This record gives sequence, structure tokens and C-alpha cells, in this order.
Amino acid sequence: QVQLVESGGGLAQPGGSLRLSCAASGFTFSNYAMSWARQAPGKGLEWVSGIYSDGSDTYYADSVKGRFTISRDNAKNTLYLQMNSLKPEDTALYYCAKERNDAIRLRFEYDYWGQGTQVTVSS
Repeated sequence: QVQLVESGGGLAQPGGSLRLSCAASGFTFSNYAMSWARQAPGKGLEWVSGIYSDGSDTYYADSVKGRFTISRDNAKNTLYLQMNSLKPEDTALYYCAKERNDAIRLRFEYDYWGQGTQVTVSS
């Protein structure tokens, strides 16, 4: 039973930081590339960041590049998203997503998602 459980969201002021975590279970975490995506209220889903299964490469949406850092600890089956220099437009429900394919690289095809963790950036 695949499970992805996000945590670490909350309220932050503009310019502040939050670190999101995604605890994965039910599959061989180290075999899969992972991503973070977000959905702001009333808006569509936006891909945020992705990381290769072995952590050897990372990718970011232009909107977060230079501010967010994705990482993973395969020994702990955990995916992270360090969010710095937060902006109000970062306010969204953040989801952890598992790649559909057992592969090192990102294919941007997902089969499981967590329940999401809310990030609110407001002064």
C-alpha cells in the first residue's frame, strides 16, 4: 500500500522559511524519482520541483528556482523541500508525488500523491 504523507507546512511571513517533508512507504523509495507540486486556492496544479531517484539531479520550476531546494534521504524514505525567501504567491497546498515508472530520471508522470500540506505565506 503506497503512502505519501506530507508534513511541515504552516504559516510563514514573506521572506521566511519552511521545510516540508514527505514520508514514503509501500514501495522501494530509492528506485523512484519524486516531485513536489502545489495547488493554490482556485488554481490549477503547478509542478514545483523534482529529484532523481538517487538524488543525483534536481529540477525546479522557474517560480521557485533559487529559493527552494529539493532533497531526499533514501535511508529514511523521506523527501524534503526546503523553502526559503517565501512569497505570498507560494501559498498553496503542497503535494509529494511518486513517479509512475521505476527509473532514475524524472518522467513527470505520477501515480501516487500525498494528502498535501498547507503552506500559507502572509504578513
